[in-house]
Amino acid sequence: MITIDLHTHTNYCDGENTPREMVEEAIKRGFKIYGFSGHSYDPCVEPYSMTPESTEVYKAEVLALKEEFKDKIDIFLGLEQDYYSEPYGDGYDYIIGSVHNVKKDGKLYPVDLTPEMLQEVLDEHYGGDFESFAEEYFDLVSDVVNKTNCDIIGHLDVISKFFEREPRFLTDRYKNAALNAVRKLVPFDKFFEINVGAMTRSYRTAPYPAEFILKEINRLGGKIVINGDCHEKERLGDFLEDAAALAKECGFSERWILTKNGWKAEKI
Repeated sequence: MITIDLHTHTNYCDGENTPREMVEEAIKRGFKIYGFSGHSYDPCVEPYSMTPESTEVYKAEVLALKEEFKDKIDIFLGLEQDYYSEPYGDGYDYIIGSVHNVKKDGKLYPVDLTPEMLQEVLDEHYGGDFESFAEEYFDLVSDVVNKTNCDIIGHLDVISKFFEREPRFLTDRYKNAALNAVRKLVPFDKFFEINVGAMTRSYRTAPYPAEFILKEINRLGGKIVINGDCHEKERLGDFLEDAAALAKECGFSERWILTKNGWKAEKI
């Protein structure tokens, strides 16, 4: 059983539960390592991200929980930093770098909130051409380490969240765009996230990134972490074993975890 998750959300952003509720549930389920990664402030989807003010309260509460439960679980303070968010401050144990938006005509448009919103962006700004959109999206992804200075590259192909089985994800242009991003990112020696968040919300039946992406990451010597992207305590730990099985199928023999002594590899 996998008892670590570094990608979780609380009611400070778009999660359902308080930080305390999440920690208590993690302990109940036998977790040894737990990381909070609230969404950085994003004016495009303000109700779903932390404000600059609530971010400071979030940090203080997580640090207090870290001290309170230090004998039961190792808690880490993280942040999911969006590509277009303002620079973050100090004090975080790790950063997840993600691309949740594209920018057109100076305005940000979310790509993973609802399928209807994404289709509207495609129709209005890309003439319905999903492949052109994907190429632009993956260009941003390929720059996410430069932009966010992240430790973990979050849900690399989140644009497949709502359309898992659609043919547009099998085209050569889409695959080339995704693989080119991977090839640019691997030399940074950061961790690629296998993420099951869309599974816990019944959007997908398998983790992302897609298998062809994970195989290329493995071929190039990239490193992985396995995260839940959990938004409610009842789903904590769900499908993490599915992610581990997918990692093995794609050739990985180890995943990386964060400990009090830093990052270390652990056999899958």
